[in-house]
Amino acid sequence: MNKTALGAVDYGIIVIVIMITLYMGMRYAKNQTSTHSFFSARGRIPSWAIGISLLATLISSVTFLGYPSEGFTSNWILLVQGLMVPVVLLVSIWFIVPMYRRVIGLSTYEYFEKRFGLFARYYSSIAFVLRQFSGMGTVLYLLAVALSSMTGANTFWVIAGTGAIIITINLLGGLEAVIWLDVFQGFMLFVSGIICLLLIFFAVDGGVQEVWHVAQLNHRTGFGPYDFDFKHLTFVVVAINGLFYGIQKYGTDQTVVQRYLTAKTDKGAIGASLLGILLTVPVWALFMLIGTALFVYYTQQPLPAHVNANSVFPYFIMTELPTGVVGFVLAAMISAAICSLSADLNSLAAVGVEDYYKKMRPGKTDRAYLASSRWMVLFSGLITISIGFVYAFLGSEGILGVIFTLYAIFSGGIVGVFLLGLFSSRANEKGVNIAIITCIFFTAYALLTSTEIGVGAEKRKLLDLGAFNFTHHKLMLGVYSHVLVVVVGYICSLFFPKPAINENLLYSGWSKWKKAKRQEEKSNRLHLERPTTSAYKLYQE
Repeated sequence: MNKTALGAVDYGIIVIVIMITLYMGMRYAKNQTSTHSFFSARGRIPSWAIGISLLATLISSVTFLGYPSEGFTSNWILLVQGLMVPVVLLVSIWFIVPMYRRVIGLSTYEYFEKRFGLFARYYSSIAFVLRQFSGMGTVLYLLAVALSSMTGANTFWVIAGTGAIIITINLLGGLEAVIWLDVFQGFMLFVSGIICLLLIFFAVDGGVQEVWHVAQLNHRTGFGPYDFDFKHLTFVVVAINGLFYGIQKYGTDQTVVQRYLTAKTDKGAIGASLLGILLTVPVWALFMLIGTALFVYYTQQPLPAHVNANSVFPYFIMTELPTGVVGFVLAAMISAAICSLSADLNSLAAVGVEDYYKKMRPGKTDRAYLASSRWMVLFSGLITISIGFVYAFLGSEGILGVIFTLYAIFSGGIVGVFLLGLFSSRANEKGVNIAIITCIFFTAYALLTSTEIGVGAEKRKLLDLGAFNFTHHKLMLGVYSHVLVVVVGYICSLFFPKPAINENLLYSGWSKWKKAKRQEEKSNRLHLERPTTSAYKLYQE
Protein backbone atom coordinates (compact mmCIF):
# COMPACT_ATOMS: atom_id res chain seq x y z
CA MET A 1 0.00 0.00 0.00
CA ASN A 2 2.90 2.32 0.91
CA LYS A 3 0.95 5.45 1.78
CA THR A 4 2.69 7.77 4.23
CA ALA A 5 0.09 10.35 5.21
CA LEU A 6 -3.08 10.30 7.25
CA GLY A 7 -6.34 10.86 5.38
CA ALA A 8 -9.27 13.03 6.38
CA VAL A 9 -11.13 9.96 7.70
CA ASP A 10 -8.16 9.08 9.94
CA TYR A 11 -7.98 12.58 11.38
CA GLY A 12 -11.75 12.55 11.89
CA ILE A 13 -11.59 9.35 13.94
CA ILE A 14 -8.76 10.73 16.08
CA VAL A 15 -10.64 13.98 16.73
CA ILE A 16 -13.79 12.05 17.70
CA VAL A 17 -11.86 9.92 20.20
CA ILE A 18 -10.21 12.98 21.74
CA MET A 19 -13.61 14.68 22.01
CA ILE A 20 -15.04 11.58 23.75
CA THR A 21 -12.08 11.69 26.12
CA LEU A 22 -12.74 15.31 27.05
CA TYR A 23 -16.50 14.64 27.31
CA MET A 24 -15.79 11.98 29.95
CA GLY A 25 -14.05 14.60 32.07
CA MET A 26 -17.01 17.00 31.78
CA ARG A 27 -19.61 14.24 32.21
CA TYR A 28 -18.48 13.41 35.76
CA ALA A 29 -17.33 16.87 36.83
CA LYS A 30 -20.50 17.54 38.82
CA ASN A 31 -19.79 14.50 41.06
CA GLN A 32 -16.40 15.78 42.24
CA THR A 33 -17.55 17.59 45.35
CA SER A 34 -15.18 15.99 47.88
CA THR A 35 -11.74 14.39 48.04
CA HIS A 36 -13.53 11.07 48.58
CA SER A 37 -15.34 11.45 45.23
CA PHE A 38 -12.31 12.85 43.46
CA PHE A 39 -9.97 9.99 44.41
CA SER A 40 -12.16 6.93 44.95
CA ALA A 41 -15.83 7.38 43.88
CA ARG A 42 -16.49 4.43 46.17
CA GLY A 43 -19.73 2.55 45.51
CA ARG A 44 -20.57 4.33 42.22
CA ILE A 45 -18.67 2.07 39.84
CA PRO A 46 -19.42 -1.64 39.10
CA SER A 47 -16.68 -4.24 39.60
CA TRP A 48 -16.42 -5.18 35.93
CA ALA A 49 -15.64 -1.55 35.04
CA ILE A 50 -12.95 -1.42 37.75
CA GLY A 51 -11.43 -4.60 36.29
CA ILE A 52 -11.29 -3.08 32.79
CA SER A 53 -9.83 0.05 34.37
CA LEU A 54 -7.02 -2.00 35.94
CA LEU A 55 -6.29 -3.39 32.48
CA ALA A 56 -6.19 0.09 30.96
CA THR A 57 -4.06 1.41 33.83
CA LEU A 58 -1.37 -1.17 33.08
CA ILE A 59 -1.63 -0.73 29.29
CA SER A 60 -0.19 2.37 27.69
CA SER A 61 2.05 3.42 24.82
CA VAL A 62 4.70 1.27 26.54
CA THR A 63 2.57 -1.72 25.57
CA PHE A 64 1.63 -0.33 22.16
CA LEU A 65 5.22 0.44 21.18
CA GLY A 66 7.58 -1.05 23.76
CA TYR A 67 6.37 -4.63 23.45
CA PRO A 68 6.35 -4.68 19.61
CA SER A 69 9.82 -3.08 19.69
CA GLU A 70 11.09 -5.82 22.01
CA GLY A 71 9.43 -8.56 19.96
CA PHE A 72 11.02 -7.11 16.83
CA THR A 73 14.58 -7.07 18.22
CA SER A 74 14.60 -10.04 20.60
CA ASN A 75 12.56 -12.98 21.87
CA TRP A 76 9.78 -12.90 24.47
CA ILE A 77 11.94 -12.88 27.59
CA LEU A 78 10.64 -9.56 28.94
CA LEU A 79 7.10 -10.95 28.77
CA VAL A 80 8.05 -13.32 31.61
CA GLN A 81 7.72 -10.54 34.16
CA GLY A 82 4.07 -10.10 33.24
CA LEU A 83 3.45 -13.85 33.22
CA MET A 84 4.60 -14.07 36.85
CA VAL A 85 2.00 -11.54 38.02
CA PRO A 86 -0.98 -13.98 37.97
CA VAL A 87 1.07 -16.41 40.07
CA VAL A 88 1.49 -13.76 42.76
CA LEU A 89 -2.04 -12.41 42.41
CA LEU A 90 -3.84 -15.74 42.74
CA VAL A 91 -2.00 -16.43 46.00
CA SER A 92 -2.20 -13.01 47.63
CA ILE A 93 -5.22 -11.08 46.39
CA TRP A 94 -7.63 -12.86 48.75
CA PHE A 95 -6.20 -11.22 51.86
CA ILE A 96 -4.47 -8.09 50.52
CA VAL A 97 -7.70 -6.55 49.22
CA PRO A 98 -9.86 -6.93 52.37
CA MET A 99 -6.93 -5.92 54.58
CA TYR A 100 -6.44 -2.61 52.78
CA ARG A 101 -10.16 -1.90 52.70
CA ARG A 102 -10.27 -2.31 56.49
CA VAL A 103 -7.13 -0.45 57.61
CA ILE A 104 -6.47 2.52 55.28
CA GLY A 105 -8.41 5.54 54.14
CA LEU A 106 -6.99 6.39 50.71
CA SER A 107 -3.19 6.21 50.58
CA THR A 108 -1.53 2.79 50.34
CA TYR A 109 1.36 4.15 52.36
CA GLU A 110 -0.86 4.79 55.35
CA TYR A 111 -0.46 1.05 55.97
CA PHE A 112 3.33 1.46 56.17
CA GLU A 113 2.95 4.22 58.75
CA LYS A 114 0.52 2.22 60.89
CA ARG A 115 2.87 -0.74 60.81
CA PHE A 116 6.34 0.88 60.96
CA GLY A 117 5.98 4.63 61.47
CA LEU A 118 6.40 7.81 59.43
CA PHE A 119 9.83 7.07 57.97
CA ALA A 120 8.57 3.88 56.30
CA ARG A 121 5.56 5.75 54.95
CA TYR A 122 7.57 8.57 53.43
CA TYR A 123 10.23 6.25 52.04
CA SER A 124 7.67 4.03 50.29
CA SER A 125 5.62 6.95 48.98
CA ILE A 126 8.70 8.75 47.62
CA ALA A 127 9.76 5.54 45.86
CA PHE A 128 6.28 5.38 44.30
CA VAL A 129 6.47 8.99 43.16
CA LEU A 130 9.87 8.45 41.52
CA ARG A 131 8.64 5.32 39.72
CA GLN A 132 5.51 7.06 38.52
CA PHE A 133 7.24 10.12 37.15
CA SER A 134 9.90 8.10 35.32
CA GLY A 135 7.26 5.78 33.86
CA MET A 136 4.84 8.54 32.88
CA GLY A 137 7.59 10.50 31.15
CA THR A 138 8.40 7.40 29.14
CA VAL A 139 4.78 6.90 28.12
CA LEU A 140 4.59 10.47 26.83
CA TYR A 141 7.90 10.07 25.01
CA LEU A 142 6.86 6.86 23.26
CA LEU A 143 3.55 8.32 22.16
CA ALA A 144 5.33 11.39 20.82
CA VAL A 145 7.80 9.22 18.88
CA ALA A 146 4.93 7.32 17.28
CA LEU A 147 2.86 10.38 16.35
CA SER A 148 5.91 12.22 15.10
CA SER A 149 6.90 9.40 12.77
CA MET A 150 3.31 8.95 11.57
CA THR A 151 2.18 12.52 11.10
CA GLY A 152 5.33 14.63 11.11
CA ALA A 153 4.06 16.43 14.23
CA ASN A 154 6.62 18.05 16.48
CA THR A 155 7.57 15.67 19.31
CA PHE A 156 7.55 18.37 21.96
CA TRP A 157 4.14 19.66 20.92
CA VAL A 158 2.71 16.13 21.09
CA ILE A 159 4.03 15.74 24.63
CA ALA A 160 2.64 19.12 25.69
CA GLY A 161 -0.76 18.53 24.04
CA THR A 162 -1.23 15.04 25.48
CA GLY A 163 -0.16 16.27 28.90
CA ALA A 164 -2.71 19.10 28.73
CA ILE A 165 -5.50 16.60 27.93
CA ILE A 166 -4.73 14.30 30.86
CA ILE A 167 -4.50 17.26 33.24
CA THR A 168 -7.89 18.52 32.03
CA ILE A 169 -9.59 15.12 32.44
CA ASN A 170 -8.32 14.78 36.01
CA LEU A 171 -9.14 18.34 37.00
CA LEU A 172 -12.71 17.94 35.80
CA GLY A 173 -13.80 14.35 36.35
CA GLY A 174 -11.45 12.81 38.92
CA LEU A 175 -11.08 9.03 39.20
CA GLU A 176 -14.67 8.34 38.14
CA ALA A 177 -14.05 9.87 34.71
CA VAL A 178 -10.72 8.04 34.45
CA ILE A 179 -12.30 4.63 35.12
CA TRP A 180 -15.13 5.02 32.59
CA LEU A 181 -12.66 6.33 30.04
CA ASP A 182 -10.58 3.21 30.73
CA VAL A 183 -13.56 1.03 29.80
CA PHE A 184 -13.85 2.79 26.44
CA GLN A 185 -10.11 2.56 25.87
CA GLY A 186 -9.99 -1.14 26.82
CA PHE A 187 -12.39 -1.97 23.98
CA MET A 188 -10.35 0.02 21.47
CA LEU A 189 -7.13 -1.61 22.66
CA PHE A 190 -8.33 -5.16 22.13
CA VAL A 191 -9.85 -4.47 18.73
CA SER A 192 -6.90 -2.49 17.37
CA GLY A 193 -4.34 -5.05 18.54
CA ILE A 194 -6.21 -7.98 17.00
CA ILE A 195 -6.75 -6.08 13.73
CA CYS A 196 -3.05 -5.26 13.45
CA LEU A 197 -1.89 -8.80 14.19
CA LEU A 198 -4.30 -10.34 11.68
CA LEU A 199 -3.29 -7.87 8.96
CA ILE A 200 0.42 -8.62 9.55
CA PHE A 201 -0.27 -12.35 9.33
CA PHE A 202 -2.10 -11.83 6.02
CA ALA A 203 0.69 -9.58 4.72
CA VAL A 204 3.45 -12.17 5.36
CA ASP A 205 4.00 -14.56 2.48
CA GLY A 206 3.16 -17.93 3.99
CA GLY A 207 0.96 -16.56 6.78
CA VAL A 208 1.07 -17.74 10.38
CA GLN A 209 3.17 -20.83 9.65
CA GLU A 210 5.88 -18.73 8.00
CA VAL A 211 5.87 -16.26 10.88
CA TRP A 212 6.45 -19.08 13.35
CA HIS A 213 9.08 -20.79 11.18
CA VAL A 214 11.17 -17.67 10.48
CA ALA A 215 10.84 -16.42 14.06
CA GLN A 216 12.14 -19.73 15.41
CA LEU A 217 15.08 -19.79 12.98
CA ASN A 218 16.06 -16.28 14.08
CA HIS A 219 15.65 -16.91 17.83
CA ARG A 220 12.63 -14.61 18.13
CA THR A 221 10.51 -17.12 20.06
CA GLY A 222 10.84 -18.53 23.58
CA PHE A 223 11.84 -16.99 26.88
CA GLY A 224 15.54 -17.86 27.07
CA PRO A 225 18.38 -17.93 27.69
CA TYR A 226 17.62 -20.34 30.51
CA ASP A 227 21.07 -20.27 32.14
CA PHE A 228 21.21 -19.92 35.91
CA ASP A 229 23.05 -16.64 35.52
CA PHE A 230 22.29 -13.43 37.42
CA LYS A 231 24.78 -11.30 35.49
CA HIS A 232 22.85 -11.26 32.23
CA LEU A 233 19.22 -11.01 31.15
CA THR A 234 18.04 -14.60 31.56
CA PHE A 235 14.73 -16.32 32.21
CA VAL A 236 15.69 -16.81 35.86
CA VAL A 237 16.47 -13.10 36.33
CA VAL A 238 13.20 -11.91 34.78
CA ALA A 239 11.10 -14.59 36.52
CA ILE A 240 12.44 -13.77 40.00
CA ASN A 241 12.11 -10.05 39.30
CA GLY A 242 8.56 -10.69 38.07
CA LEU A 243 7.53 -12.31 41.35
CA PHE A 244 8.63 -9.26 43.32
CA TYR A 245 7.18 -6.95 40.68
CA GLY A 246 3.79 -8.67 41.10
CA ILE A 247 3.85 -8.23 44.87
CA GLN A 248 4.90 -4.62 44.55
CA LYS A 249 2.42 -3.70 41.84
CA TYR A 250 -0.62 -5.38 43.39
CA GLY A 251 0.36 -5.08 47.04
CA THR A 252 1.98 -1.64 47.37
CA ASP A 253 1.25 0.44 44.27
CA GLN A 254 -1.17 3.32 44.86
CA THR A 255 -2.55 3.17 41.30
CA VAL A 256 -3.76 -0.40 41.83
CA VAL A 257 -4.70 -0.24 45.52
CA GLN A 258 -6.86 2.81 44.80
CA ARG A 259 -8.98 0.54 42.60
CA TYR A 260 -9.48 -1.88 45.52
CA LEU A 261 -10.91 1.00 47.55
CA THR A 262 -13.25 2.08 44.75
CA ALA A 263 -15.21 -1.19 44.62
CA LYS A 264 -18.45 -1.55 46.61
CA THR A 265 -17.46 -4.77 48.42
CA ASP A 266 -14.40 -6.92 49.16
CA LYS A 267 -15.71 -9.57 46.79
CA GLY A 268 -16.18 -6.98 44.06
CA ALA A 269 -12.65 -5.64 44.53
CA ILE A 270 -11.16 -9.15 44.36
CA GLY A 271 -13.18 -9.96 41.24
CA ALA A 272 -12.11 -6.71 39.58
CA SER A 273 -8.45 -7.46 40.30
CA LEU A 274 -8.68 -10.94 38.83
CA LEU A 275 -10.49 -9.67 35.75
CA GLY A 276 -7.92 -6.94 35.21
CA ILE A 277 -4.84 -9.16 35.34
CA LEU A 278 -6.42 -12.04 33.39
CA LEU A 279 -7.06 -9.57 30.58
CA THR A 280 -3.73 -7.77 30.86
CA VAL A 281 -1.45 -10.78 30.30
CA PRO A 282 -3.05 -11.71 26.93
CA VAL A 283 -2.77 -8.08 25.80
CA TRP A 284 0.94 -7.96 26.67
CA ALA A 285 1.42 -11.23 24.76
CA LEU A 286 -0.60 -9.91 21.81
CA PHE A 287 1.62 -6.85 21.32
CA MET A 288 4.82 -8.82 21.85
CA LEU A 289 3.64 -11.20 19.10
CA ILE A 290 2.96 -8.20 16.84
CA GLY A 291 6.66 -7.33 17.13
CA THR A 292 7.67 -10.89 16.26
CA ALA A 293 5.38 -10.89 13.22
CA LEU A 294 6.77 -7.51 12.11
CA PHE A 295 10.30 -8.93 12.24
CA VAL A 296 9.25 -11.72 9.87
CA TYR A 297 7.38 -9.32 7.59
CA TYR A 298 10.42 -7.08 7.23
CA THR A 299 12.68 -9.99 6.39
CA GLN A 300 10.52 -10.25 3.25
CA GLN A 301 10.17 -6.49 2.64
CA PRO A 302 12.81 -3.74 2.64
CA LEU A 303 12.82 -1.57 5.77
CA PRO A 304 14.18 1.98 5.44
CA ALA A 305 17.40 2.61 7.35
CA HIS A 306 15.87 5.49 9.34
CA VAL A 307 13.21 3.21 10.90
CA ASN A 308 14.42 1.89 14.27
CA ALA A 309 12.85 -0.67 16.61
CA ASN A 310 10.76 1.92 18.46
CA SER A 311 9.21 3.25 15.25
CA VAL A 312 8.80 0.03 13.23
CA PHE A 313 5.21 -0.57 14.36
CA PRO A 314 4.11 3.02 13.60
CA TYR A 315 5.85 2.72 10.22
CA PHE A 316 3.89 -0.44 9.39
CA ILE A 317 0.64 1.19 10.47
CA MET A 318 1.25 4.21 8.25
CA THR A 319 2.45 2.36 5.17
CA GLU A 320 0.40 -0.83 5.14
CA LEU A 321 -2.94 -0.29 6.87
CA PRO A 322 -5.95 1.09 4.95
CA THR A 323 -7.40 4.54 5.58
CA GLY A 324 -9.78 4.49 8.52
CA VAL A 325 -8.01 1.55 10.16
CA VAL A 326 -4.94 3.77 10.55
CA GLY A 327 -7.04 6.40 12.31
CA PHE A 328 -8.66 3.81 14.57
CA VAL A 329 -5.34 2.23 15.60
CA LEU A 330 -3.71 5.61 16.13
CA ALA A 331 -6.70 6.77 18.19
CA ALA A 332 -6.42 3.61 20.30
CA MET A 333 -2.73 4.32 20.84
CA ILE A 334 -3.43 7.89 21.95
CA SER A 335 -6.31 6.73 24.15
CA ALA A 336 -4.13 4.05 25.78
CA ALA A 337 -1.53 6.64 26.73
CA ILE A 338 -4.11 9.14 27.98
CA CYS A 339 -5.93 6.55 30.13
CA SER A 340 -2.76 5.16 31.68
CA LEU A 341 -1.38 8.62 32.38
CA SER A 342 -4.70 9.85 33.78
CA ALA A 343 -4.79 7.00 36.28
CA ASP A 344 -1.18 7.60 37.26
CA LEU A 345 -1.76 11.33 37.65
CA ASN A 346 -4.78 10.79 39.89
CA SER A 347 -2.78 8.40 42.08
CA LEU A 348 0.14 10.81 42.31
CA ALA A 349 -2.20 13.57 43.42
CA ALA A 350 -3.80 11.25 46.00
CA VAL A 351 -0.39 10.45 47.49
CA GLY A 352 0.61 14.12 47.40
CA VAL A 353 -2.49 15.19 49.33
CA GLU A 354 -2.82 12.25 51.74
CA ASP A 355 0.85 11.63 52.53
CA TYR A 356 2.21 15.17 52.44
CA TYR A 357 -0.25 18.07 52.27
CA LYS A 358 -2.55 16.76 55.01
CA LYS A 359 0.49 16.12 57.21
CA MET A 360 1.79 19.66 56.68
CA ARG A 361 -1.64 21.33 56.88
CA PRO A 362 -3.85 19.25 59.18
CA GLY A 363 -7.35 20.27 60.24
CA LYS A 364 -8.42 22.01 57.02
CA THR A 365 -11.88 21.55 55.52
CA ASP A 366 -12.49 18.89 52.88
CA ARG A 367 -13.21 21.66 50.39
CA ALA A 368 -9.71 23.04 50.97
CA TYR A 369 -8.21 19.59 50.49
CA LEU A 370 -10.20 19.15 47.27
CA ALA A 371 -8.74 22.41 45.94
CA SER A 372 -5.24 21.24 46.90
CA SER A 373 -5.94 17.94 45.07
CA ARG A 374 -6.54 19.83 41.85
CA TRP A 375 -3.39 21.90 42.33
CA MET A 376 -1.52 18.65 42.91
CA VAL A 377 -2.88 17.24 39.63
CA LEU A 378 -1.69 20.34 37.77
CA PHE A 379 1.75 20.31 39.40
CA SER A 380 2.28 16.56 38.79
CA GLY A 381 1.12 16.91 35.20
CA LEU A 382 3.61 19.69 34.48
CA ILE A 383 6.46 17.65 35.97
CA THR A 384 5.47 14.68 33.79
CA ILE A 385 5.49 16.85 30.68
CA SER A 386 8.96 18.13 31.62
CA ILE A 387 10.29 14.58 32.01
CA GLY A 388 8.80 13.71 28.62
CA PHE A 389 10.73 16.65 27.15
CA VAL A 390 13.95 15.27 28.65
CA TYR A 391 13.33 11.84 27.10
CA ALA A 392 12.56 13.46 23.74
CA PHE A 393 15.75 15.51 23.90
CA LEU A 394 18.00 12.57 24.84
CA GLY A 395 16.23 9.79 22.91
CA SER A 396 16.17 6.16 24.04
CA GLU A 397 16.45 2.69 22.53
CA GLY A 398 15.15 -0.52 24.07
CA ILE A 399 12.62 1.43 26.08
CA LEU A 400 10.95 -1.61 27.67
CA GLY A 401 14.24 -2.68 29.21
CA VAL A 402 14.76 0.88 30.45
CA ILE A 403 11.33 0.90 32.11
CA PHE A 404 11.94 -2.41 33.89
CA THR A 405 15.37 -1.24 35.04
CA LEU A 406 13.99 2.03 36.44
CA TYR A 407 11.26 0.09 38.21
CA ALA A 408 13.87 -2.20 39.78
CA ILE A 409 15.96 0.77 40.93
CA PHE A 410 13.06 2.75 42.39
CA SER A 411 11.49 -0.29 44.03
CA GLY A 412 13.95 0.30 46.89
CA GLY A 413 13.09 -2.69 49.09
CA ILE A 414 9.41 -1.72 49.38
CA VAL A 415 8.30 -5.32 48.95
CA GLY A 416 10.63 -6.30 51.80
CA VAL A 417 8.99 -3.75 54.10
CA PHE A 418 5.54 -4.93 53.03
CA LEU A 419 6.33 -8.63 53.58
CA LEU A 420 7.79 -7.94 57.04
CA GLY A 421 4.74 -5.88 57.95
CA LEU A 422 2.33 -8.53 56.74
CA PHE A 423 3.91 -11.75 57.99
CA SER A 424 6.19 -10.90 60.95
CA SER A 425 4.68 -9.76 64.23
CA ARG A 426 8.25 -9.50 65.56
CA ALA A 427 9.39 -6.87 63.03
CA ASN A 428 9.33 -3.36 64.47
CA GLU A 429 9.84 0.27 63.47
CA LYS A 430 13.49 0.61 64.52
CA GLY A 431 14.58 -2.63 62.89
CA VAL A 432 12.85 -1.76 59.61
CA ASN A 433 14.26 1.79 59.60
CA ILE A 434 17.78 0.34 59.88
CA ALA A 435 16.95 -2.03 56.99
CA ILE A 436 15.68 0.84 54.81
CA ILE A 437 18.84 2.88 55.39
CA THR A 438 20.96 -0.20 54.61
CA CYS A 439 18.95 -0.66 51.40
CA ILE A 440 19.57 2.94 50.35
CA PHE A 441 23.34 2.49 50.73
CA PHE A 442 23.22 -0.83 48.88
CA THR A 443 21.25 0.64 45.97
CA ALA A 444 23.68 3.58 45.71
CA TYR A 445 26.64 1.19 45.74
CA ALA A 446 25.12 -1.07 43.07
CA LEU A 447 24.25 1.84 40.76
CA LEU A 448 27.58 3.62 41.12
CA THR A 449 29.67 0.49 40.54
CA SER A 450 27.59 -0.85 37.62
CA THR A 451 26.85 2.33 35.63
CA GLU A 452 29.31 3.31 32.91
CA ILE A 453 29.88 6.72 31.38
CA GLY A 454 31.91 7.73 28.36
CA VAL A 455 32.26 6.22 24.89
CA GLY A 456 34.38 3.35 23.55
CA ALA A 457 37.79 2.97 25.16
CA GLU A 458 37.07 5.93 27.46
CA LYS A 459 34.18 4.14 29.16
CA ARG A 460 34.52 4.00 32.93
CA LYS A 461 32.48 3.21 36.01
CA LEU A 462 31.02 6.01 38.08
CA LEU A 463 32.71 4.26 41.01
CA ASP A 464 35.21 1.51 40.26
CA LEU A 465 35.85 -0.87 43.15
CA GLY A 466 37.43 -3.53 40.97
CA ALA A 467 36.46 -7.03 42.12
CA PHE A 468 33.83 -5.52 44.44
CA ASN A 469 31.78 -3.88 41.68
CA PHE A 470 28.12 -4.88 41.35
CA THR A 471 28.17 -7.14 38.30
CA HIS A 472 24.70 -8.69 38.29
CA HIS A 473 21.93 -7.54 35.96
CA LYS A 474 20.15 -4.41 37.15
CA LEU A 475 16.80 -6.20 37.29
CA MET A 476 18.29 -8.20 40.17
CA LEU A 477 18.90 -4.96 42.03
CA GLY A 478 15.21 -4.76 42.91
CA VAL A 479 15.20 -8.38 44.06
CA TYR A 480 18.27 -7.99 46.26
CA SER A 481 16.95 -4.80 47.84
CA HIS A 482 13.74 -6.53 48.92
CA VAL A 483 15.55 -9.58 50.30
CA LEU A 484 18.05 -7.32 52.08
CA VAL A 485 15.26 -5.42 53.83
CA VAL A 486 13.57 -8.65 54.96
CA VAL A 487 16.79 -10.15 56.38
CA VAL A 488 18.26 -6.99 57.94
CA GLY A 489 14.87 -5.74 59.13
CA TYR A 490 14.02 -8.97 60.93
CA ILE A 491 17.45 -9.47 62.52
CA CYS A 492 17.68 -5.85 63.70
CA SER A 493 14.14 -6.02 65.11
CA LEU A 494 15.29 -8.75 67.50
CA PHE A 495 17.43 -6.17 69.33
CA PHE A 496 14.40 -4.03 70.16
CA PRO A 497 11.21 -4.74 72.15
CA LYS A 498 8.41 -6.64 70.42
CA PRO A 499 5.82 -4.10 69.24
CA ALA A 500 2.13 -3.99 70.08
CA ILE A 501 0.41 -4.43 66.73
CA ASN A 502 -3.14 -4.03 65.52
CA GLU A 503 -3.93 -7.56 64.30
CA ASN A 504 -5.77 -6.15 61.28
CA LEU A 505 -2.35 -5.19 59.86
CA LEU A 506 -1.09 -8.80 59.83
CA TYR A 507 -1.85 -11.81 57.65
CA SER A 508 -2.51 -13.79 60.83
CA GLY A 509 -5.11 -11.18 61.80
CA TRP A 510 -6.85 -11.55 58.46
CA SER A 511 -6.74 -15.34 58.85
CA LYS A 512 -8.42 -15.15 62.27
CA TRP A 513 -11.01 -12.71 60.95
CA LYS A 514 -11.76 -15.00 58.01
CA LYS A 515 -12.09 -18.03 60.25
CA ALA A 516 -14.43 -16.17 62.61
CA LYS A 517 -16.50 -14.94 59.67
CA ARG A 518 -16.90 -18.47 58.31
CA GLN A 519 -17.90 -19.69 61.74
CA GLU A 520 -20.48 -16.92 62.00
CA GLU A 521 -21.88 -17.71 58.54
CA LYS A 522 -22.10 -21.40 59.45
CA SER A 523 -23.88 -20.54 62.69
CA ASN A 524 -26.34 -18.31 60.86
CA ARG A 525 -27.11 -21.05 58.33
CA LEU A 526 -27.83 -23.54 61.11
CA HIS A 527 -30.02 -20.99 62.87
CA LEU A 528 -32.05 -20.44 59.70
CA GLU A 529 -32.41 -24.15 58.98
CA ARG A 530 -33.84 -25.10 62.39
CA PRO A 531 -37.09 -23.11 62.24
CA THR A 532 -37.70 -24.42 58.73
CA THR A 533 -37.36 -28.02 59.94
CA SER A 534 -39.69 -27.41 62.89
CA ALA A 535 -42.26 -25.82 60.65
CA TYR A 536 -42.09 -28.77 58.28
CA LYS A 537 -42.68 -31.23 61.15
CA LEU A 538 -45.62 -29.18 62.35
CA TYR A 539 -47.05 -29.26 58.84
CA GLN A 540 -46.61 -33.06 58.71
CA GLU A 541 -48.51 -33.45 61.98
